[in-house]
Amino acid sequence: MSAMKRKTPKRMGLFTIFSYDLRAWKRIGFLNNGNDDSVTFMEALKLVWNYPAVRATFIYRLSYWCYRHRIRLLPGILWRMNIRRFGLDIVPSVPIGPGLYIPHPVGTVVMARGLGRNVSLITNITIGMRNTHQFPLIGNNVTIGAGARVLGDIVVGDGATIGANAVFIDNVPPGATMVGIPARPVRAKNTDYSQQAMEITYGS
Repeated sequence: MSAMKRKTPKRMGLFTIFSYDLRAWKRIGFLNNGNDDSVTFMEALKLVWNYPAVRATFIYRLSYWCYRHRIRLLPGILWRMNIRRFGLDIVPSVPIGPGLYIPHPVGTVVMARGLGRNVSLITNITIGMRNTHQFPLIGNNVTIGAGARVLGDIVVGDGATIGANAVFIDNVPPGATMVGIPARPVRAKNTDYSQQAMEITYGS
């Protein structure tokens, strides 16, 4: 099974990409109005004030922005601040597309080649290496349930759903729903990676 292709990543500004993260919260209903895709300044302020997870997401975005712009010391400082304050451990060098949704950041560890747009990480998730210094690539519109482990040089296809506490050491087909230890598919829309052209949009 061939690996998914990756298009050249697009770049967004810090506040533009964070606005897409806020839209993910709004679509889910945290502002009691999920129909309007835009987020006003007051709505953004309300989300940042009320939800620590939103603040944790912004700190990650800021650390990645500093890393991309080769600003010394700050990426590491922000990374450690996120771990201490919110329990969220996303290495600053990891690119993540817009629409990131992490409702419960405590215990979540992310070291990956990249995560696509509109990815949901519920809580206490580990994305990282297995036996060698190789890491997963997560597609677009992927949901990873509480306690899941995604490990090694694997690809999680676009639109996949990973169940709570599942353990993954093999590729996940696009559109699949995976559960169990070891994980197994209960539904798969598309198992041909060659037909998939994953486009990840990252912050600048």
